[in-house]
Amino acid sequence: MKLAFCIFKYFPFGGLQGDFLRIAVECLRRGHEVIVYTRSWDGAVPEGLDIRLINAGAMTNHGKAIAFYKQLQHELEFSRPAGIIGFNRMPGLDVYFAGDNCLAEKAEKRFFYRTFNPRYKIHSYMEKAVFAPSSQTEILYIAEPQKVGYIKYYATPEQRFHLLPPGIPEDRQRSPESDETRENLRKLEGVKADEYVLLQIGSGFITKGVDRSIRAVAALPHNVRGKTRLWIAGKDNPRKFMKLAKHLGIDSRVIFMGGRSDVPALLAGADLMIHPAVNEAAGNALLEAMTAGLPVLCTAACGYYPYIEKSGAGRVIPEPFLQPVLNQALLAMLSDNLPAIGEKGIKFVRQNDFYSRHIAAADIIEKTIAAKKRICIM
Repeated sequence: MKLAFCIFKYFPFGGLQGDFLRIAVECLRRGHEVIVYTRSWDGAVPEGLDIRLINAGAMTNHGKAIAFYKQLQHELEFSRPAGIIGFNRMPGLDVYFAGDNCLAEKAEKRFFYRTFNPRYKIHSYMEKAVFAPSSQTEILYIAEPQKVGYIKYYATPEQRFHLLPPGIPEDRQRSPESDETRENLRKLEGVKADEYVLLQIGSGFITKGVDRSIRAVAALPHNVRGKTRLWIAGKDNPRKFMKLAKHLGIDSRVIFMGGRSDVPALLAGADLMIHPAVNEAAGNALLEAMTAGLPVLCTAACGYYPYIEKSGAGRVIPEPFLQPVLNQALLAMLSDNLPAIGEKGIKFVRQNDFYSRHIAAADIIEKTIAAKKRICIM
């Protein structure tokens, strides 16, 4: 089958982008033709993937979103794919991969934003086109709170939702080489034997709560703070967060590492994953940490927080978020037996499926398109 995959932009270090690429490659592996429509592509292109850049000229992001959709319609009329799979909300999709929580739910208590903000009006229109009861779009989702929110605000029929298992790259697992990798990386970064390394991974520093992490480190007692480092890996502008670290007197303890392709090495080199996200539909970083045996400190705003609670692989900060609660939890965890906590995560991962999201997604895409187009899948 010819499949059109639609995503506003691709870059190598985003969680949504990682899911998109693994699913697209799995569809290629099954013999389907995959055409990708996107505004921009940053990174290597897997063999066989057909990238079509769409010029969505506009001054604002929401303007670019609607311009992308309009231009996409012309492209699809020409290519005539059997199925259209979207990784951003837009009308006309056969299958939508829900990487975000419900926008209407997030905006519920923001009257002026909902009423007057053009960004909200455009994106809510795109969201309604996917989730309205009259829509025919099948929805792939990754955590239960997403479905609850969408059904509450749009009355979406429950049978259109398909829960996917986690999809962690298998190279995140702790390996026999992990100890050597840890030693080499810590030596390279100048980490002393008695120092703690906190790791935060994710693009979009505001949403991921990077400011919360910095404040938590700054709140540690002097003797602990002086031997604690915070590594922040992800694609975003760190300027204002660097200013915050400097204002709090810990700029020498906070290292912005940029987007990284050596995530397994970072997981091996750290002592604790900190992820106090403001809003996180799932949180692959939490499961990547568990897979590598790294204890986790996260918020209940992360869709995957139940995995941390069930496994005992860390601590969860309840909502509504309070900075002093995070500060206290961080100090308590640094005083605990971190390797033993990490082992609980590894044990839990071994007993559950953490790797097959792309396979399950491709199965549902094939079945959905075959049913709509009456195509026989061999």
